[in-house]
Amino acid sequence: MTDDGFFREVNEELRSDKMRAFWARYSTLLIGGVVAIVIGTAGFAFYEYWTEREASKSGDQFLAALNLVRDGKNDEALKTLDQLEKDGYGAYPVLARMRAAGVIAQKGDLAGAVAAFDKVSADTSVPQAIRDLAKLRAALILVDTGSYDDVASRVEALSSDSNPMRHSAREALGLAAWKAGRGADATKLFKQISDDQAAPANIRQFADTMLDMLKSTGATPAAAAG
Repeated sequence: MTDDGFFREVNEELRSDKMRAFWARYSTLLIGGVVAIVIGTAGFAFYEYWTEREASKSGDQFLAALNLVRDGKNDEALKTLDQLEKDGYGAYPVLARMRAAGVIAQKGDLAGAVAAFDKVSADTSVPQAIRDLAKLRAALILVDTGSYDDVASRVEALSSDSNPMRHSAREALGLAAWKAGRGADATKLFKQISDDQAAPANIRQFADTMLDMLKSTGATPAAAAG
């Protein structure tokens, strides 16, 4: 055997001895690590399956409630939405609360609908965008059933220049001001909408219509009645 061959054999034996020693020392940790990876992967796969199943189940319930509303079965829809609020997954419980408030309004219980929307808007666990939408929905009902102050207490903060809901908030405030005989305030609010290039076309068109009417009559509903 050549020197080179001898040293190769010695090197291989040393490697083998080191591997046996390494395995004897760390085999438990290695096996544990492999098991942890397998369990972690299986757990993640199960979590993905469970979340997808629950989201799909809640989505089906929500769609069923919408179909009941479409068919005029409001009481059945409310029961479905109430159950979804309790047992739904992800964003569906909040969506169920919002849709239920709308169904209550459709049934003619406007005070109950306002209370339901107010409850959502006061819930700090609900995303801010949905809370703001709930304030706006309540305010739009109160345009017809409440006072200017009732409307303002819910959406005045949403009418700031930086708020994405400012157009609808100003529209609600403008209508409430017009109804309350506050023509100057109504004109100011509708002018803000008309001058805002970011406002949706339909809201700007309505604002322009209101401005034309306020200008042509020179009177608020209260003054005209007198």
